[in-house]
Parts: sequence; structure tokens; C-alpha cells
Amino acid sequence: MLLFCPCCANALTAAEGNERYKFICHTCPFKFDITRLISKKSFPKLKELDDVLGGSAAWANVDATDERCPKCAHPRAYFMQIQTRSADEPMTTFYKCCNHECAHRWRD
Repeated sequence: MLLFCPCCANALTAAEGNERYKFICHTCPFKFDITRLISKKSFPKLKELDDVLGGSAAWANVDATDERCPKCAHPRAYFMQIQTRSADEPMTTFYKCCNHECAHRWRD
């Protein structure tokens, strides 16, 4: 949490006082005693892998290749390549089974 001085609008810093902690301004004589615990935790919601890859529309215009599905053994699969690591690493190939009843997804 970042608080600002109401007098000069500079950022306040926490300092240890005689009996308690306080916020002080280094530009003007403003001081604010901290009387209660000030904390706030918020965790961002992580995206699903499908959202990172572009959602359901990402598979709309992809090509198919001869790759056997490990789940249903269908001989064809859709594929797309995405650079998931640094530029000097090879691209990651993502597959989706062409059998619409299976639609299994895996990566190579």
C-alpha cells in the first residue's frame, strides 16, 4: 500500500516511533500514527491454458498432419506451433485429434 502526504503529495514512508509505527513525510512535518494492522492480499486469477493459446478460436484455421492420437489412435491431428520459450529454443507443437468425438489435445 502506498500512501501520500495530504499536505505536499509526496509518498509517505513507515517509521518506528516511540510507542508505535507511523507514516512520515520527508518533505514536510506531516506524521500519521498507525493504529491498526494495514494489510491486503490479493492473488490474480491464473489463466487457463486454452486462454493463453488463444481460446477456442485458435483452432479454427489450423492445418492437419499425419500424427496418431495417443488416446483413440486416429491417424490425423490438427497442429499449431507456438514459441513458448526463449527465441533460441525450438517452437512447441500443439496437437488436437481430428476425430471430433475424441478431440484429445497434446503437445510435442
